[in-house]
Amino acid sequence: MTATSVRLSPGFLVTGLATLAGIACFLLLAAPVSQLRATQGPEAIYDVTRMVLIYATLPRLFMALLCGAALAAAGAILQQALGNPLASPTTLGVDAGARLAIALTLIFVPELFGFGRDAVALAGSVLATLIVFALVRNRGFSAISIVLAGLIVSLYCGALAAILTLVENRYLTSLFIWGGGSLAQQSWGPGLALLWRIAVCLPAALILLRPLSLLDLGDEASRSLGVPVGRVRALAVAVAVLFSAFVTSAVGVIGFVGLAAPILARLAGARRFPERLLWSCIIGALLLLLTDAAVQLAASGSAQFVPTGAVTAVLGSPLLLLLLPRLKLTQPPIPTNPGQALPRRRPAPVWIVMGAGLAILLVLLRLAGRNADGSWALFGFDDWHLVMPWRAPRFVAASAAGGLLAGAGFILQRLTNNPLASPEVLGVSAGAMLAVAVGLFVAGPLNAIGQNIAAIMGGAAVLAMVLLMGRSTGFAPERVLLAGVALSALADAVVGVMMAAGDPRAVALLSWLGGTTSGTSANTALFALVTCGLLAAAAALGQRWLTILPLGSATAQALGTPLSHARLSLFLAAAVMTAAATPVIGPLTFVGLLAPHIVRAAGVRHALSSLCTSIAVGAALMGTADCFARTIAFPIQLPTGLVAALIAGPFLLLLLNRGARLT
Repeated sequence: MTATSVRLSPGFLVTGLATLAGIACFLLLAAPVSQLRATQGPEAIYDVTRMVLIYATLPRLFMALLCGAALAAAGAILQQALGNPLASPTTLGVDAGARLAIALTLIFVPELFGFGRDAVALAGSVLATLIVFALVRNRGFSAISIVLAGLIVSLYCGALAAILTLVENRYLTSLFIWGGGSLAQQSWGPGLALLWRIAVCLPAALILLRPLSLLDLGDEASRSLGVPVGRVRALAVAVAVLFSAFVTSAVGVIGFVGLAAPILARLAGARRFPERLLWSCIIGALLLLLTDAAVQLAASGSAQFVPTGAVTAVLGSPLLLLLLPRLKLTQPPIPTNPGQALPRRRPAPVWIVMGAGLAILLVLLRLAGRNADGSWALFGFDDWHLVMPWRAPRFVAASAAGGLLAGAGFILQRLTNNPLASPEVLGVSAGAMLAVAVGLFVAGPLNAIGQNIAAIMGGAAVLAMVLLMGRSTGFAPERVLLAGVALSALADAVVGVMMAAGDPRAVALLSWLGGTTSGTSANTALFALVTCGLLAAAAALGQRWLTILPLGSATAQALGTPLSHARLSLFLAAAVMTAAATPVIGPLTFVGLLAPHIVRAAGVRHALSSLCTSIAVGAALMGTADCFARTIAFPIQLPTGLVAALIAGPFLLLLLNRGARLT
């Protein structure tokens, strides 16, 4: 039998993970167990090695198994219920809600921690989910509504928590470690409490197995078989959120397992949902166990300070990349009526009025500011020459970066037919972030030129790897997306470990990650503006491909579209737009995710019109965010990227609540 004829199965993958995890656990436990056996008599009861083994090491490994299985189950249920392989517990704001709740409690009502940190985190997670449910209640809990509402709540809570961390970092530095997911234990109590909570939710998950399996047939076919699709989807999301919320409240944020374990199970050959759920739980448990055992072996006495959640992607991402060639490619669904799938909508007068009003508002915001004593002031046009040399460069740079990210997000969502696609899934932002982080922690503080060079080099390196992995399949969107997700998770893991180490430079890195435009020069602004114009014009040349590719591979080929060439060109266009914006605004791509949805919800459908409008909306949102970032917390300059998330989210929610179309 040749190597190529070996058939990979979920059992084979689990056996490999179990073997590696067993070896790591043996190496971790061999020495203390041997020492414990050698110690005899009454003194053995109070032996330090024995106490560490029984009350720290073993409970920690038990907690790793529980958390891995629960998060994997949550991810598998969400991916099945929402019909999206990029869905995970972080999609619905569970982690972000817990993080925000802890941040607010630490600053304003620390006495609530008397009830326990896990109680505060659980309350934040549940509240974030209830907000998501309230937003989608009137839309029958449709999959795309849940995805969009969850993303908005997640981005909003995450942005607020990050801003609070920057402003009150002396109180919230510990959030770095909690946000990385620490499994350190001092007793069996937390693990047993988590086991009890998971056991309570398990019957509901088992009851949902059959109706969730029928969702593979599509919503209409499922309804014809008597499945209440909206109710099943809502219950499934609720169960998945509870699994994830219990884990988050117990150990912090461990995000990669919930995304990767179900994908690994599917790539290994688990096709039906019940078996995919089972194998996902086993894979998630073993993956987190292997990671935690490796962390304890590598870090030794400092293992409690190394967040296992952040390191999980270091082991999981290469495994995901290794199995990626086994991905069975599927064609995106063809609209029922292709002739009317992409109608062109004439801009209504109300949108023209709103556009003019926004332009006037931006001019007024440019003139609004703070005096030296912090009081508000509105400078007249006579003072234009005094304030504009300082404000115009950052405003122009922020607007150009917002337009670039929005254009990249529109191209990716159109190309992949995935509402979760955003510039960050290509890995360009993560590569830039990793390069800047390494430069900051190794070489010390970087000036603007150094940050730009590092960001461009890091983004280009990751992009090259992503495209290399997608080359053999003609740059199929599924393959490129998952490769980008895996590499992004790997880069995020490395940065997460750096930030959780307690180094004061982590706050400086967080400021750059938030997308600050403070100190932007006129040359940088001019470069960003010219780049935005040139890349937008280049992307507009692909309007025919952007119109045809959403109809499916077969239709596109029948119409004479060179699939590989078209996909590669569009992926490159999106990547270059992201790479050009990242040094200016940082790696946060909220606008790139939300702006195309805002445009779609407003009723714009034609490819070229949608592209241009997305760029305009992204530029306007980021320009407005820059104005607020400069003034609302004076004299502190807030990160523009984070403020943009706070502005874009409510605007999209307003459009959705007015009944705007989502697809």
